[in-house]
Formats: sequence, C-alpha cells, structure tokens
Amino acid sequence: MKAICLPSLNCYSCPGAVGSCPIGSLQAMAAGLAYHFSFYVFGLLMVFGVTLGRLSCGWLCPFGFLQDLLYRLPTPKFSLPNWCTKIKYVLLSGVLLIPLIPTSTGIGVLYFCQWLCPAGTLEAAIPLYFSFPPIRTAIGALFGWRILWLLAILLFVSLIYRGFCRTLCPLGAFYSFFNRYCFFRIHLYPNKCNQCGRCSAACPMELPVTAEPNHPECIRCLKCTNSCPTGAIQFKYAGHTTKEGINFEA
Repeated sequence: MKAICLPSLNCYSCPGAVGSCPIGSLQAMAAGLAYHFSFYVFGLLMVFGVTLGRLSCGWLCPFGFLQDLLYRLPTPKFSLPNWCTKIKYVLLSGVLLIPLIPTSTGIGVLYFCQWLCPAGTLEAAIPLYFSFPPIRTAIGALFGWRILWLLAILLFVSLIYRGFCRTLCPLGAFYSFFNRYCFFRIHLYPNKCNQCGRCSAACPMELPVTAEPNHPECIRCLKCTNSCPTGAIQFKYAGHTTKEGINFEA
C-alpha cells in the first residue's frame, strides 16, 4: 500500500503508514539519481485536485485534524494577514524545483521533508526514535531542529486556526488552484441569500463567503453551509442545478 499516494500529508516513514505522501514522493523522485519527474504522483495530485479541491485538507489530512484539536486549547487567538497565505506557493515552487539541483552526491535535497514538514517529525521521526533503538545513534542537529520546529508549529496552530495549512503547506497550495473548478464545490444561490453575513462570520478561515464561495483558501469545513438560515449556500456536485435556476459561481 505504501506505493500508493494518499491525498494528504502522510509520511511514508511513519511505522503505521499505509500510503505515501504525494509531496514526499514528488521530492524523492526528483532528487533521485536519475532526477525523474513523477508523472504518476503528479497525475494523482491532479485527480485529487480536480475531484475534491481542498476538501482533502479539511477532511482527510491527519495533521489538519491535529490543528483543529490544538486550536481548541484556551490560548489567545489571532487573525492571519492575507500576505502570509502566499508563503506556501513559494514552498510549492521549492518542492518542485530544489530537488532537481545537482549536488556533490548526485542526489538532490528533499528540503521540505527534511527541514520543514512537521507531520513527518510527528508521525515518523519521533515514533522511530522510541521504537527503533539503532536509529538513535544517528541522531544529530537535524533531529534537534525538527523537534524545535514542530513545537513552534504546534504553538502557532494553537493561536491561529489552521496556521500551517494556510501559510506553509505546499500540498494545500497545489489543491487551491482547483478549488474554483473541482467537481464538488460550494454553490451560492443569490435569490435565497438575505445578506445576513452569518456564513462569513462562521468561516474559521476568515473568508468572504458570499463574495467568493470557492475561495482558494476554503477547506470545505462546511460551517458556512450549516450556518446559513435560508439554504443559500450548499455543497454539491458542480453540475447540479435546481428549480431556482442556474447556480451562481464566484
């Protein structure tokens, strides 16, 4: 099963993993001795994106679920400046390009997996440290950095809702390109909307729901649809129409 990529961050090295992470797989293939681009992995990502968009972030990602739990802690809460959401696109570019840079060993650097992925540290590095004694002899400065980085991310997401998803996740950045065009998305029926603003107030991602119901940052948590008193906002298959007429898409 580990030869199959899952649609979310799921570290291949995790002792309990049943599938591999698409970001890690892309980097591993690109950084190999042959410097291959993995059409298989990229094709799977396209299928996930076209079908679900960022629903994978909201409902299928284990690290996203952990962020939801940590945000419930009684810590101060902060809003996120809009420019911070652009950082993940820079990281996505690095995921695709940096492993292709030749090194003295002939193998590229999996920079995101090695230095920046908190899910890999939590799911793989820490469990392997305690369950596989021989690996402890190889522990060095990189492991220390990853623990500190993980702690910083866990604190960050307890203060800002889905802080990692919104600022640093390259997989979320990739899926965001499909949010407006995927098969299953948010539909707004203008003739039902009374402009009460409850949907935007309920959105934990702080999005203008009625202005852009399929915003690139929308993770399909469906809090907007549940809060709408008139049923003007619904999550449905893209080709669905009703007696009220053609769906309005922002």
